[in-house]
Amino acid sequence: MNKKIIIALIVAPLLFSSCGKKKQHEDIIVQDVEAPKPQDPIRMQDYRQSTDVQWLGKQYQIEVSRTASDSLAMVKDELGQQFVDNRIVLKVIRADGSVFCTKTFTKAAFTDCLDDDYRKTGILEGFVFDRAEGNQLFFAASVSHPQTDEYIPLVVTLSNFAEVSISRDNTIE
Repeated sequence: MNKKIIIALIVAPLLFSSCGKKKQHEDIIVQDVEAPKPQDPIRMQDYRQSTDVQWLGKQYQIEVSRTASDSLAMVKDELGQQFVDNRIVLKVIRADGSVFCTKTFTKAAFTDCLDDDYRKTGILEGFVFDRAEGNQLFFAASVSHPQTDEYIPLVVTLSNFAEVSISRDNTIE
């Protein structure tokens, strides 16, 4: 029995030492993740919208069209991806087909309503007819950071004398 006790005394410490914590390494291994390389400049899809409206007792058709314009300065996001800015043409047509007014808008038209960030990294994205009220047509416009939900809402009014007024829309929360 002495042999069994001696073997137990030798084997027991070996068994207990193998149950201890494994040695922890303080090194953190992180895979190299390569930042996505910018693609070719991204263009928004062109669109055209026509709306018939009763204004000052007469019928008009309002056409709004947006096209990506290579002649405008491109903007870049934080990853260096370039985006083509847009040009918007507003046309108000009388019932007889004659054109009352044609106005072309770029982001530069809205510069007084934008902060430095949106002047540099924003694009003219939206422009839609809102309503006719009194002697003015109201439009909602937006300058946005491309491919995000971040934008500055704007109000564009067109008077019956074809005068345009632009302001920031402070009614949207």
